Amino acid sequence: MIKYALACDQGHEFESWFPSAAAYDAQARRGLVACPQCSSNRVAKAIMAPAVIGAARPRTVSAEAPTEVALLDRKQRALREAVRALRREIETKTADVGVKFAELARSMHAGETPERAIRGQATGAEVEALLEEGVGVLPMPTAPDDFN
Repeated sequence: MIKYALACDQGHEFESWFPSAAAYDAQARRGLVACPQCSSNRVAKAIMAPAVIGAARPRTVSAEAPTEVALLDRKQRALREAVRALRREIETKTADVGVKFAELARSMHAGETPERAIRGQATGAEVEALLEEGVGVLPMPTAPDDFN
């Protein structure tokens, strides 16, 4: 395992673990490494101090049970749950049309197809074209666990 200090194009800094340097490179190329604060996938390795292993010191064993370490504070957990709830709401109230999203959205906008709530996939070029034509589209919020 390897831990990298990372930074997104918005200036947010964070750390993440990867099975290997090659695994990081592969995930970054595929756009799977994203900032936990803004979900930007324009992420690069940041300067990081190496771990220095010093002389072995005797370890003392505590009689107390180990304490839990919170990886996310209360506010971050609440935000993640709100995003999960929003995604569930969108998924239950829309039809998944897959890659036909741009075609159907354009057709509904032109009045050729009855309007209904849909979701699906579209390329960046398709989204740009839809917006230029006045078709209202929004990205679906990324699930907090999608990048784990």
